[in-house]
Order: sequence, then C-alpha cells, then structure tokens
Amino acid sequence: MSPSFRRRPRLAVGCALVALTATLASPAWADPAPTYAELLSQLGQTPAALEAGANYDAAEARVRQAGVRPNPVLGLDVENAFGSGPFSGMDNADTTLALSQDLELWGRRPARIAAARAEAGAVGVERDLAVIDAAGRLALVYAEAEAAQRRATLAEEALNLTVADARAALALVEEGREPLLRGIQGEAEAASARATFDEAVAERDAAYARLTAVAMIPVPVTSIDVSLLDEAPMTGRSVIGDAPTVRVAEAQRSAAERRIDVQRTQVRPDINASVGIRRFEAEDATALTFGISMPLPLFDRNRGNIEAAQAEFRAADARLMSARQEAQADRAAAVARLSASASRVRAADGGVTAAEEAYRLSRIGFEAGRISQVELRVTRTALINARSAAVDARLARVRAEIDLARLDGRAPFQGAQ
Repeated sequence: MSPSFRRRPRLAVGCALVALTATLASPAWADPAPTYAELLSQLGQTPAALEAGANYDAAEARVRQAGVRPNPVLGLDVENAFGSGPFSGMDNADTTLALSQDLELWGRRPARIAAARAEAGAVGVERDLAVIDAAGRLALVYAEAEAAQRRATLAEEALNLTVADARAALALVEEGREPLLRGIQGEAEAASARATFDEAVAERDAAYARLTAVAMIPVPVTSIDVSLLDEAPMTGRSVIGDAPTVRVAEAQRSAAERRIDVQRTQVRPDINASVGIRRFEAEDATALTFGISMPLPLFDRNRGNIEAAQAEFRAADARLMSARQEAQADRAAAVARLSASASRVRAADGGVTAAEEAYRLSRIGFEAGRISQVELRVTRTALINARSAAVDARLARVRAEIDLARLDGRAPFQGAQ
C-alpha cells in the first residue's frame, strides 16, 4: 500500500473526530429551575391542589346548606266564588290565606347535617391526599429531569473519552504501532457515542419541558442547579392508621354510616303545620285557621333506600379493611425498597470509583502499548455503565422515598405534615 493511500484515510479519520467534537460545548446561557423546596411551597397553586380545594369548598357549602330549614309555604285559597246563583261573584266567597311549615321532626335535620359533615370530612382527607400525590409527582418529575441532565452530561463525558481514545489509537496508527483498522474502529465508536449523546440531550430537554409544565414555571427550565437526587430521604416511622389511604377509607365509611341515619329518618312522616286567616264575605267576618298534615306511610317505607345505604356501608367497611392491609404491606415494601436503594447507591458509588481507576490504568497501559484497544474499550464501557448505574440508583432511591412519603402522609424529603 502506498504511503499516499494510507495517509488519506488517516486524515479522514482525524477530520471526522474533529467534526464529532465541534458541537459539544454547552450553551452559554441557562435558566436554572427553582429548587424543589421552592416549588413545593408553591404547590397550592397547581391545578391538582386547586381542584381538591374547590371540591372541599363545595363540601363545606353543602354542610351549610344542610343546616338550613325548609322555606315556609304561603298559600291563597278562594272558595264559593264566580259560580252560579248566589255564588256568581265574590259576595259569598270564602278566602283563606295560610302559611304552612315543615316541622322536620324525628331528627331529620341533625341527621342531614351529620351526613353532610361526614361527607365534607371525607372530601377534606381526599384533598390532603391529592396534595400529597401532587408533591410526589413534583418530586418525581424534578428527579427525572435532574437524572436526564446527569445522563446528558455523562453522555458528553463518554463521547469525550471515546474521542480521546480514538485519537490515541490514531496516534499509534500514525506511528505504525497499530493497523489502520484501529483508527476506523475508533471513529465508529465515536460516532456511536455522538448518537447516544444526541439522544440524551433530547431526553434531557423533554424532561425539562415536563418539569416546566408540571411545576407551572413561567420560564422554560434549561438547567437544574440544586440536586434532589443527592438529598437524604426521611427515615422517620409512622403509624399505619395515619396513612392517607386509610384515613380516606375511614372517612368514607363514616359518611356511609351517616347516610343510613338519613334514610332511616325518611321512614317517619313529614309533619306540616299551617296557620292562616279566612275571610267570609257574606258575613263580613274573619277567622283564624289551624292545620296539621302528614302523609300516611302505607306503601312507601323507604326500605329500598335503607338497604342500599346499608350495602354501601358494608362496601365502605370492606374498603377500609383492605386499605389497612394494603397500607401495612405497602409500607413494609416501601421501607425495604428505600433501604435497598440506599445500599445500591453506596455500591454504585464504589463501582464508579473502581471503574475510574481501572480506566485510568488502562489508558496509561494503552498509551504505553501494553494494553490493547479492546481492553481499553472494555474498561471505558465499564466506566460509562458504572456512572449510569449511579444515576439510576439515585433515581430509584427518590422513587422509594416518594412511595414511603405517600404512606406517611407527607411530601417527599419533608417532615410530617
């Protein structure tokens, strides 16, 4: 092979490596996201929190409405008027103006108020759970955006290492210590690393967009400066009965029990009292009228509604038992996952340290000609995988903390609410 023929491929390899590294520089401007703590303090303005608060306000309004007594009924009756004979006009008419009122006996109103308060209590607990879920989602989106940012940085570092190794291989090729094939292989590896970097950057930008939308940040996020992945999880213990899911089930069971009382009061008849004035045109006289009316419970005893309310109570009671069992099992699993993820983080950090040292020694040996390019590639791949595993381990720890925080009834990485 002529020297001129060998020189052109080497020059092409070198130009390709320069092209691969030409656009690696990060933009000079960046708009960092607010910290997780700052975003958490603004959680009340998120759509989920606003919706839950509006639902609770509606439930409180229904409580106030339940305490309002029914309106009285004003009635006007005219008898013996506009007929025939002596009743042809209004001269012999009897006119009655009466006011009637539902007395709401048998505890109807207290039962209705108690049911509305129980419903409001259930909605209030659901509101708290919705806020906790929103905090968990915020923590997850924030951590995923930070993890995507770290993966993009690692992909850039991996590309730099790959390009540096390819240049070292090309230098050995120029010295005649390695065949030209090694330089071409290095170029191919650098091109693959560049594609991985481009994909990581796209994932990072998508994660930034999700964080901007979920946290309702007015300016698009382009970086995260304060880490959540390195934040230490909470280790406090809580009582299973304090789990928000259990509290929701308890409140729903109480509301179902109150609805039974409401349906039972409907069995008793509605009693209406009335008082009025009657005008006798023929005698040019007036008199008071009194009256009491009530329906006769001959056909409708409200049995169907009572049985339906009792069935709903049994269903709510079953959901409560299930929620307690699931909360106990889920918390044990969440504690185990959090402990395992903490161990995984420590192991991953140790793996990164060992992989960095192995790559450093391999690079020295490769440049000295004692280690082949294949062995250098293996140690470089191990380093890249170890750094990626460290990011994955921290993200898994955040997810475990989110699961445990939901069962504890608090925001992730925060104390009890």
